[in-house]
Amino acid sequence: MTMDETKGLARLKCLNALTLKIIAMALMLCDHAWATVAPGQGWAWLTAVGRIAFPIFAFQIAEGFALTHDRKKYLLRMFLFALISEIPFNYLTEGGPINPFHQNVMFTFCEALLALIVLDWAKKKGTAAFVIAIPLTLIVTYLVGFVTFVDYFGYGVWTVIVFYLCRDVKFGWIIELAALFYINWEMIGGLVYPVTLFGRSFDIPEQGLAVLALIPIWLYNGKQGPHSRAIQFACYAFYPVHIAVLVLLAHLIYG
Repeated sequence: MTMDETKGLARLKCLNALTLKIIAMALMLCDHAWATVAPGQGWAWLTAVGRIAFPIFAFQIAEGFALTHDRKKYLLRMFLFALISEIPFNYLTEGGPINPFHQNVMFTFCEALLALIVLDWAKKKGTAAFVIAIPLTLIVTYLVGFVTFVDYFGYGVWTVIVFYLCRDVKFGWIIELAALFYINWEMIGGLVYPVTLFGRSFDIPEQGLAVLALIPIWLYNGKQGPHSRAIQFACYAFYPVHIAVLVLLAHLIYG
C-alpha cells in the first residue's frame, strides 16, 4: 500500500468514540420510540434502523475493556447502571416494575465484560490456554445468557467477544462481518421483510440490518474524542433516562 493510499484510508476513518456513541444512542432512541410513543406499522422503520445500535455499543464495550485503566471499576459502573435501568426497562417491555424474564442490555454487557476478563486471563497464560478458553467461553456465555434472560441473550455477549477477539487480528473485519451476519441474520428472531429481486423472492430478517453497524464501526479512528466525567456520566445515564421519559410520554399520550 502506497503512502497516498494509507493517507486516504486514514481520512476515511473519521469517527471518534464519542461520535460512535452519539450515533448508537440516536439509533437506540428510534427503536425505543417505536416501542412507546410511535408504535404501529407506519413507524416500523424506527425499530428497523434501531437494529444498528446494539453492535456499535458492543464494539465500544470491547474497546472500553481493552483501553480502560481499571477494569473492575468499568464492570462495577456498568453493573450499577444496569440496576438503575432495570425498572424503566421493565416498564418499557412489560408495562410494570418487575419482569424476571427479560433483563436490560447493560446486564448483557456485564456478562460480556466478565467473559472478556476470563479471556484476557487465559491469554496471559499462553496461546494454548487462550485457544481452549475461546470455545469454552462461547459455550458458557451462550448458556448463561439464556438462563439469565439478558437482552439479546448469549448472542449479545458473543457480539462483544467477537469485537474483542478481532481487535488485533489481520483482516479481522472479515471475521466481524461473518460473525455478525451469522448472529443477526440466522440466529436472532424478529420481523421478516419479503423482498423480490430479479424475479426471485426471499426474506430479509429485520435483525439482519444490524450488520450495517459495521459501516460506522469500520470508520472508527481509534480516538476518544471530547471526554470528561460529565460526558461519561451522560452517556451512561442516557439509557435509563431516555427509557423513563419515553415510557412517561407514552403513558400521557395513550393512557
